[in-house]
Amino acid sequence: MIELTPEQEEAQSRFRDFVDREVMPHADEYHRTQRLPPAAVKRLAELGYLGLTLPTAVGGGGGDVLTLGLLAEELGRGCSSLRSLLTVHGMVCHTLLRWGTSAQQRHWLPRLATGEVLGALALSEPEVGSDAKSITTTATASADGYVLRGTKKWITCGQIAELFLVFAQCEGQPAAFLVERQRAGLSTEPITDLLGVRASMVASVQLADCFVPKENLVGKLGFGISQIGATALDMGRYTVAWGCVGIAQACLDACILYTSERQQFGAALREHQLVRQMVTDMMTESTAARLLCVRAGRMREQRDPMAFAATAMAKYYASRAAMRAAGDAVQLHGANGCSSAHSVARYFGDAKIMEIIEGSTQIQQSTLAEYGYQEYGLLRSRAEQSRAARQQEPAQ
Repeated sequence: MIELTPEQEEAQSRFRDFVDREVMPHADEYHRTQRLPPAAVKRLAELGYLGLTLPTAVGGGGGDVLTLGLLAEELGRGCSSLRSLLTVHGMVCHTLLRWGTSAQQRHWLPRLATGEVLGALALSEPEVGSDAKSITTTATASADGYVLRGTKKWITCGQIAELFLVFAQCEGQPAAFLVERQRAGLSTEPITDLLGVRASMVASVQLADCFVPKENLVGKLGFGISQIGATALDMGRYTVAWGCVGIAQACLDACILYTSERQQFGAALREHQLVRQMVTDMMTESTAARLLCVRAGRMREQRDPMAFAATAMAKYYASRAAMRAAGDAVQLHGANGCSSAHSVARYFGDAKIMEIIEGSTQIQQSTLAEYGYQEYGLLRSRAEQSRAARQQEPAQ
């Protein structure tokens, strides 16, 4: 059992009720039409979910990080595409809160908090994914600003966002810029027919001599990837990890219902031993993933220096757990699981996307191993200190 405060329990109940009543009945339709209706986005804004953790001083909800995770889980359970909006919008909000100037914060955070303006992260390019430092979009300094040139791809909610956090190379240094949709030279093109999160309104973003004033630079030149990009991606991993828990839970719920009602060989599927084994694995792994997310959330709240690693670990495990749960869910549903008539087909595609975005499984394996080897160095140092202390003890 996860220990939550009364306020967090109330919020979790509210999130769950919202998803059950207003999201799940429409999620398959969002998936089929490959779009989030404006009314669905407006509803998120009305409920204050798009600015949940922003300070109340700028119109946000002043919520804690763990409560944000609970919201991401419930949205992930209902519709991963809607959760994707929460993620990318939150990445822009969180980054501006951490790195934005006072003027940028005063102008944008109140609008982002209420959902008047939707934000999107523009980092990936046609030839650049995980290797973010190799972006080729350029920013050329002019007398009173910067001229951006390049193409961004796979931009979640790029079809509907009004504010883009764009990463580019400026004078050989990575930099980040705020670019409004109405800027001359910025255009978007929808990307459709994806394997999963098909309603997340993905787009490519073209920047053709797109001028932005110098006030639109976020942070300093050189901070683009190592500081600003890392801040955004770290927050993204956190909500994606919780969203993966939601997918795993949705798979478990669907399988419990289906195997209780479906008859094979004269008995409900739930009575077959191998079916029970698969359901047990789903229960165990979804619970373990949730606990890793809770740990990451609490470490983030405490500003623990290892919170970054804890978040990466939660995302790594939860995305793999979601994929395993979705694969087993399709298997248990048989041919029905391959049909759009059953939501597990949607969960399968969504789960696979989760293993790729915000740091692929393989990237997480590489970076997390490095933390392990750093820990080895600490262990070795402590062992040597202990050995030296024993050698200095007087003989008995």
